Amino acid sequence: MSLAPKKALNVGKAVEPRRFVFLLLDRFTMLSFAGAIEPLRIANRISGQPLYTWKLAGEGGDFATCSNGAAFKLDMGLDEIEREDTVLVCGGIDVQRATTKSILNWLRREARRGVTMGGLCTGAYAVAKAGLLDGKKATIHWENQDGFLEEFEDVKLTKSVFVMDGNRWSTAGGTSSLDLMLKVIAADHGEDIANTVADQLIYSTIRTDQDTQRLSIPTRIGVRHPKLSQVIQMMEGNIEDPMSPADLAEEVGMSTRQLERLFRRYLNRSPKRYYMELRLQKARNLLMQTDMSVINVALACGFASPSHFSKCYRAHYNTTPYRERGTQGGGTGVRLSI
Repeated sequence: MSLAPKKALNVGKAVEPRRFVFLLLDRFTMLSFAGAIEPLRIANRISGQPLYTWKLAGEGGDFATCSNGAAFKLDMGLDEIEREDTVLVCGGIDVQRATTKSILNWLRREARRGVTMGGLCTGAYAVAKAGLLDGKKATIHWENQDGFLEEFEDVKLTKSVFVMDGNRWSTAGGTSSLDLMLKVIAADHGEDIANTVADQLIYSTIRTDQDTQRLSIPTRIGVRHPKLSQVIQMMEGNIEDPMSPADLAEEVGMSTRQLERLFRRYLNRSPKRYYMELRLQKARNLLMQTDMSVINVALACGFASPSHFSKCYRAHYNTTPYRERGTQGGGTGVRLSI
């Protein structure tokens, strides 16, 4: 961190500090939490006054442990908070298990009192489980989107870096907390303060809620070929009802043979094999993130026969869907890749 600015930025007359309550779920992700709390600290420092205060809350009110094993001392348990507070639920690994009945009851109680509430990383799962995102737009880490979509049909899930829909917020995890908090700071105290906070963080590209969380297809696959990207996009959008290689080729104006050559040249596999890997990847996410039956997972990923699904899954992952489900405690553990 650089030396303190020679002169604090002028934010006008003294303001009543805005308080955030960070609800730390068991095995929360440190990066998302740090990305939310550090901009608040820096905003206070560069303004020369306490624009923001915060409390760390958690079930039991003692300590909370994040996914890397570090423990944080909590300021409070599931106590009643002020109506003007903003609650940010910090989630991470195994968020379904961490979202206990006590947590849900607390979230619902505080929401009834009009508290602004958001979910960082997989924290959006807990907010949705409490029924507080029904009819709202939201986001969650891309690896958890398949399971989230299956469980919360009334939530308008997006692929945005972060979402602010009224008094319900959510972020996609990782560094997206920075983008959300910089927007909050700008709205509360102006762009100058927010931009100075970003400079202090060496954060040169501030994203908006219009930015998507995943890299573009050409960047992900390391190939810049417009027709290949178009075909992969169609594959990703048609998992439950897979398109045939002939239909995919026709959509981009080439023959099936040309499509085969394109995939062999750039991805060293056939279109059929690549498509199968996408479907199996989604199946694995659903097995690990939801309580869907293996048969329903198979159907959701375009397999008409459970036996064919099991055969393909074993060939790719060297285990059966049933054993995969068993290693995840019956599918109750939502995992996160970061």
